[in-house]
Amino acid sequence: MRKKNLGEISVELSAKDPGNHTIAEQGEAQLKDYIPNLIEATTKGKKAMPNQDFFVVVLTKRERLMQNVFRHYFFTRISCPTPDYDQAVYHYSHFKDEVEFVWVIPDPYTCAYFMEHAFDLAPEDKCLLEFIMKFNDGTLEREAKRLNGEKVSQVNPVVRVEGLDIAH
Repeated sequence: MRKKNLGEISVELSAKDPGNHTIAEQGEAQLKDYIPNLIEATTKGKKAMPNQDFFVVVLTKRERLMQNVFRHYFFTRISCPTPDYDQAVYHYSHFKDEVEFVWVIPDPYTCAYFMEHAFDLAPEDKCLLEFIMKFNDGTLEREAKRLNGEKVSQVNPVVRVEGLDIAH
């Protein structure tokens, strides 16, 4: 029996009643390979950048033709990236030989929703809201600069609306 490809599975899932699975189930399915991929990226980074700290960046992209399919792209870099939507960042410490979670920023729609419904969120969503607020007020950008050894100055808050950055 032939294995179904991603497109066939996506079409089947789109045709089904969207109420037959929970958001938690969908999230669990999407994250099934996340930790193994994070470990693999860290291992590759340790080989490519021996004896030094580095960052693992995870970008989340929605497939253009299959809107119910998300992909995570893992890559390593020496410098901390500028915070952006659909991004998670981890710091590998060579001295400690461990990976530390730095931040996660969801898509613009989720950021706007969380900001609009900040007082109505479940307690387990407050951590994500905190990252969104720190992204919006420039705190994460200052943190990235600090991690890169750059001079950190007080910057004007940035309001992010539908992917546009507008400095106050």
